[in-house]
Amino acid sequence: MDITLQQPAHARLITAQEREVPVPVTLRYLSTDPLAVHLDFPPEVCLDGEALSWTFARSLLQEGVRGPAGSGDVHIWPCGRARTVLEFHSPFGLALLQFDTAALRRFLLRTYAVVAAGEEDVADAVEQGLSSLFDGV
Repeated sequence: MDITLQQPAHARLITAQEREVPVPVTLRYLSTDPLAVHLDFPPEVCLDGEALSWTFARSLLQEGVRGPAGSGDVHIWPCGRARTVLEFHSPFGLALLQFDTAALRRFLLRTYAVVAAGEEDVADAVEQGLSSLFDGV
């Protein structure tokens, strides 16, 4: 059975002027893609007016709520006891978002209730990833 978890979250975008701008985000997890988590941003907060989704490893989020983690496009680290920072790099720039750590931990617990750590079907995830990469080729 395919299960999709969605959890609304309130993020704060940290601007270059060190202001915090509230941003609605949806945390999403799919049992059919058990190694990944998704952060969905609504069109009204995106520069081009199109909805945007960032996808990265669930293990990266788990690691990042406890200590600095990540390389490449996504970096995550705790900011005090109550907040966690997610840093996203793209060809268009950098975004720093701050989340309540408790909300991220609740989301992670819910994902592990659906697919426990170590129980992910890696072969199926690889096949789906390759299929999406080479779709139509």
